[in-house]
Amino acid sequence: MPQHVDDASVGAVLCSPSLLRREVLAGLVVALALIPEAISFSILAGVDPRVGLFASFIMAVSIAFLGGRPAMISAATGAIALVIAPVARDHGLDYLLATVILGGLLQVVFGLAGTAQLMRLLPRSVMVGFVNALAILIFLAQLPHLGIDTHDGLHFGGIPWIVYPMVAAGIAIMVLLPKVTTAIPAPLIAIVLLTGLVLAGGMTVPDVADQGDLPQRLPSLLIPDVPLNLETLQIIAPYAFAMAMVGLLESLMTAKLVDDITDTHSNKHRESWGQGAANVITGFFGGMGGCAMIGQTMINVKVSGARSRVSTFLAGVFLLVLVVGVGDLVGKIPMAALVAVMIMVSVGTFDWHSIAPATLRRIPRSENLVMLLTVVGVVITHNLAIGVVLGTILAFMLFARRVYHLVGVQRDLIDGPGGPPYALYTVTGELFFASSNDLYSQFDYAEDPHRVVIDLTRAHVWDASTVAALDAIETKYNRRDKTVEIVGLNEASSKMHERLTGQLATH
Repeated sequence: MPQHVDDASVGAVLCSPSLLRREVLAGLVVALALIPEAISFSILAGVDPRVGLFASFIMAVSIAFLGGRPAMISAATGAIALVIAPVARDHGLDYLLATVILGGLLQVVFGLAGTAQLMRLLPRSVMVGFVNALAILIFLAQLPHLGIDTHDGLHFGGIPWIVYPMVAAGIAIMVLLPKVTTAIPAPLIAIVLLTGLVLAGGMTVPDVADQGDLPQRLPSLLIPDVPLNLETLQIIAPYAFAMAMVGLLESLMTAKLVDDITDTHSNKHRESWGQGAANVITGFFGGMGGCAMIGQTMINVKVSGARSRVSTFLAGVFLLVLVVGVGDLVGKIPMAALVAVMIMVSVGTFDWHSIAPATLRRIPRSENLVMLLTVVGVVITHNLAIGVVLGTILAFMLFARRVYHLVGVQRDLIDGPGGPPYALYTVTGELFFASSNDLYSQFDYAEDPHRVVIDLTRAHVWDASTVAALDAIETKYNRRDKTVEIVGLNEASSKMHERLTGQLATH
């Protein structure tokens, strides 16, 4: 049986030198790998690198205490960056921080309200579409750094030619190095080598310092300078809601993945409100917010073997020490190196198996359509939440359509023992709004004898729509001076029918 994970594991780690060494090394490796991604996601969001680095530090430290899934890494992510990027672009940093704070508060509310349970309703095809769309958006966000402008037609140029072979070299390092060793993250090696090449060769290429100033001090508490009025709420609320939903979706998906890898359970409710609280704290300290990171969590749990909150906490601490201590060197990292990292993140995020011809043939066409709509919705709107909502709505519509076809009505004319014949209608299947709306037209009101029996032994009444349909059927027969008897209701269906019958409008 999988065991439940709680904070007691922290005490066990602190009392065991071998476990503590494992957690410390895991935290250091994650921190080293977080630096380029935090900077890249800052640029993706259109803010200074310090905003993403502060977010990664504060999110990691906060979630180590507040989260429900030990050893899971939360920091600035591409998903959140993509959602809130329009706020930074159109309204500035203060509005972005206000959005992060409001998004965190919404996550706290959703978590306390048990929203984590609703994540079970997300179909697999929507999740696959979500992941694939995220990968596509991350890739598209790298095109401007390659001199490719897609805003007004397709235009090339504007960067030194040496950037292209540098990006190719970075990708080659990240593809080939893991085949030799995984002791040090390949993205970090690529960044170190390309940075060394630029410094040694005196090359002039776009670097991190061109994107904004790196932090020289610890983050401090601040209040976003925005008007506290309805207009501000109208600006930030849609993005805050999208951030809250995308953050919870990605975090809960990652928590489930770690549960499977470690054969343990985690507290999804605590993780939900914990993510929100961490985002609120992050916003007040000048961070861009974040959520669970699938890639960094896999480094921590699968590669480094970490299992407790200690590794998550130390990842944040080490990140801040590295950035504040060697910030000048970080500013010299060429953008080509980070573009290579993000391209590999995009390639690694995309679920290539989902678009393999053999997979597409095996998966029902309706599920492929849901995945496609999710991807298209996200890519067109650049909003992950909109794509997920569109995909989920389509999935439920297709499901309702399939269930509707599974409902059957069979009519038999029965010779009653010692009495006149009667019409017996046997209804089978799940009766709810989609399947019961047409139930009214399945009866032969004119030709049926005086007595009609509707047998629901092999059916289940799920909602008021079905009760209203049954009432409408009975009313129409009564107008013809015919009696209707409903039999075979199971306990739950009977209670619903007794509570609602006669209380709803009928035809």
